[in-house]
Parts: sequence; C-alpha cells; structure tokens
Amino acid sequence: MNEPRYGWQFGDVFEAIAEAVPERPALIHGDRMVTWADFDARSDALAADLLDAGLSADSKLAVYVPNRPEYMEAYHAAQKISVWPFNVNYRYGPDEIAYLLDNADTEAVVFDTRFVETVEALRHDAPAVRRWYAIGDDVPAWATDYATAVSTGATPTPARPRTDQDIVLVYTGGTTGMPKGVMWPHGELFTTTRRGASALYGVAAIESLDPAVLAARPPGPVTLLACPLMHATALSNAYSTLAAGGTVVLLPGDRFDAAELWDTVDARQVQSVVIVGDAFARPMLAELEAQPNRWSLASLRVIHSAGVMWSHDVKDGLFRHLRNDAMLIDVFGSTEAAAMGNSVSTKGKVAPTASFQVGELAQVLSESGGFVEPGSGEVGLAAFGGPMPLGYYKDQAKTDETFRTVDGKRWSVPGDFATVEADGSMTLLGRGSVCINTGGEKVFVEEVEEVLKLHDAVRDAVCVGIPDERFGETVCAVIEPSGLGSVEIDDIKAHVKGRLAGYKAPRDVVVVDTIGRAPSGKVDYKSLRAHARTELNR
Repeated sequence: MNEPRYGWQFGDVFEAIAEAVPERPALIHGDRMVTWADFDARSDALAADLLDAGLSADSKLAVYVPNRPEYMEAYHAAQKISVWPFNVNYRYGPDEIAYLLDNADTEAVVFDTRFVETVEALRHDAPAVRRWYAIGDDVPAWATDYATAVSTGATPTPARPRTDQDIVLVYTGGTTGMPKGVMWPHGELFTTTRRGASALYGVAAIESLDPAVLAARPPGPVTLLACPLMHATALSNAYSTLAAGGTVVLLPGDRFDAAELWDTVDARQVQSVVIVGDAFARPMLAELEAQPNRWSLASLRVIHSAGVMWSHDVKDGLFRHLRNDAMLIDVFGSTEAAAMGNSVSTKGKVAPTASFQVGELAQVLSESGGFVEPGSGEVGLAAFGGPMPLGYYKDQAKTDETFRTVDGKRWSVPGDFATVEADGSMTLLGRGSVCINTGGEKVFVEEVEEVLKLHDAVRDAVCVGIPDERFGETVCAVIEPSGLGSVEIDDIKAHVKGRLAGYKAPRDVVVVDTIGRAPSGKVDYKSLRAHARTELNR
C-alpha cells in the first residue's frame, strides 16, 4: 500500500487550521480553554523567543511538563522554527533527566515549577542549555517566565524554511536501560497520524491546507487524553486530533481520577478517550459500576488503548455503560512503529486480546529469514512496514538492529515477539522476561538490579514481573541477602526511588538463599519468577 506523502510539516498544518477556525477550541484543561488562534499566537511568541535565545533549525527543546496546554504550545513553537521538541518523563530522577538533556544536545528546556528542585539540582550540569522556561508560580531568578514569553505578540523569522524532514524527537525507554531518541520526520509522522485520525475518530483526513477548504470541513474530534503527553501514546493522539482540526482535552488533576474523567466526558462532550490498558480502564469501570446513573456518556463513541493489552472482562463491563454503537479499540504499536494494527470490540462482540491481522503494514519476521508462515507455530518478531522513523538519535548500531530491510522493503522491528495463526492473525507474546511492562511503563530489569546490588543488605538481585489485575505486571525484587543487615521492603523501595523513577521500584521483595547464577552469570528468570509468584501467592 503506497500511502500519499503530502510534504507537509505540522507547523504548516496547525497554522492553516488556526487561520481557518480561529475561535474553535484547540486545547482544554479543566476550566481553561485555548482557542486555535490563541494556541498559534502563543506558540509564535515562544518560537520568537527561542530564536532570540540563539536556537536555530535542528536545535533541541526539552518539554518537562505534565499534561497542560503549554505542552503542545511548546511543541508547536519548536516546529515553527524547525527545532526538535522532545519529551522528558517527569517521573525520572535528576540523573536520568540529566542524561536525557545531554544525550539530546539540549539547548532549551520548558519545565513546570513543581519540578524546580529537580531542575535546580541538574541545571549546572547542562551548560549547553541557553534558556530555562518556567511554567507556574514562583519562577526562579535564573529562569524565564513562560507566561511572559508567550504573551509578547512576537512572531518568529526562521532562517531556514520548514520541510517535511524536520524532526520530532521521541524518547522511549524501550527494552534497553537508558532512553533512546526516536527521530520521526514530520512527513512520516503526519502520514501515520492522518491515517490514525481517520481510523480511530471516524473523520475524513485533510486533503488541503487551504483555510477556506478547512473552514468548510466538519469539526474535528474532541479527544480526552487520560494518559501523559510525555508518552508516545498520548502525544501521537494529540497530533492526530489537532491535525484533524479537533480539540485535545486534558484532565486537570495531578493524579488520574476516574470520576473526574467521566465528569469531563459529559461536560466537554468528549467523543474519544485515550487510555493505557487496565491501569486506567479498571478504575473507570469501578466508578461506572458504583454510580451507574451519574453520567450520560452520550457523546462518547470510542475508547482506545495502546501500550499494554486491555483485558476482555473489563471491556465487557464497560459496554454495560456505553452507548450501543460504542467501540473499544486495542492499538498495537510502539514509538518506533506507530500503529501496527488494532482490534476493534463492539457491544456483544469483544475481540480477543493481543490479536491483530497481518498484512502489508504488519508482519512477523522469521529467525531464519523472510516471514513466519501462518499456522506454523513459529515465534518471530513483529515488524511494521508503514511510515516510520529515521532511526535513533546518535545510535547507528541500534538503528541498524531495529530498522531492517527484508526483500527490498524497510521494516521497523521494535522487539515484540509474536506468532501468526492459521487465519492470518498475529498473536503478541511480549518482549521476553527481561522487560516488565507495568501500567504502560517499561522497566528494564538489569537497570533496577544494578541499583539493588548497591544496597548493603543485598548480595545479588533479580527483578521479575508479577501479574497484577490493574497494572498488568508489577516489579518484584528477588534478593540474595549479604548478611550485613535485614532486607526491608520499605528500605529497598526508598533505595531504588532515590536513584531511579518511582515506577521502577519493586512493589514486592522475595528473599532467597541464592539467586543461582550459572558460571556465565546468567540466571533462570522463569524459575525465579515462578518461585516469587508462589511465595506471594500470585
């Protein structure tokens, strides 16, 4: 399938929509509404300030912000001047964020003042950063007030014209210890998000940037992003929604609140909700079961999930409360491969979890070469053959490993194992025992194990995933004690949280006499996981 390439950059697309429908809402956050005109004007002013700070085409802008309108304003400002915006996981600790800023060659950072202590701790180790933009109250003296910067009414004059080869840089933890920057050209990202808007929201994809043509189109989708914009699932859906002339709705609270989500769906007439599996869906269902008559949900036609699989019983339960023509969609994709496929469930017909159809855009690569034959039972690697990134920033070896050419066609191979059933459906098997997916967050166990072994009470340690109803898996540390102190779960958690993101800390600890490493240093993860499950009765 040869998808059309439009040669468009998102800055061009968003500016055309802002001219066509200036008063339409672009971003909603609680009681706050930002029109398309304001969205574009504020981004203009920030882009002008970035140029004044010395940034230019291909400079890098870090966005260290929770879900709020300024997140997408910063991205739009960057794309106006061909700067590469990138995401910072706000759950990371100072060392991890310092690594990101250094790896990305960062020249400007937009951050929320709730993270000011972390920024203060690392900013002296980031001498290349020319400007620190602070969002919120109590802006420190060394930072630039974001609100002032976006209120000047200035417009940027970039030295280089935009092109569809300008980059959006998306950092992902993937299945290796340190995050990697995935380089998405605007043209490739626009092609895949354009297709996603049509498939997920049921709206016609845009074919012209003529403001008169755009103004005559029906309004785009109203999409509520329940998950963080710092992850590719929410960011890609924000792009899909905005590129269709729609409205992105963000929840106002610092923590996910299912009742608040349903209140917002009704108040803002939301048509689509984006979540990450059962970590969101189970609390959402629990609220509906507890208060079945509180919400109308008449506007809601689709809930879609990506990042982790979404269990059958939860989908079934949600259908008891949704309109009869509602759809629940599992999207299979990754930062490196966008949407490889999806499975659609409707009322009375819930699709099997983790099953997708192979075709021109999705295949399973055989270890022996070529593709896995349907019904063979062979396990291979899932591969995507549609629009894709250039590769990883400053990592050619990993680029060559992930982006492969088979029979003259380039494929993205993020590392998901799969088989192909006799009917041509692909069944996902996951990324192996060394990567734990907890609520959509990927935890590379060797990183956590190395931190655990720095604790005085730990001689050796292994991390395994333990099944969890809400989060899919949680991290369990299997520890061989050193004899220098007692192994206390709260102390172990605090030790890990002091060095890594909180979600990487073990939820449980199981103590064993010996990890049982082979002379090569390898361990039997499968046996240790089974032992941990027995000990925890899970």
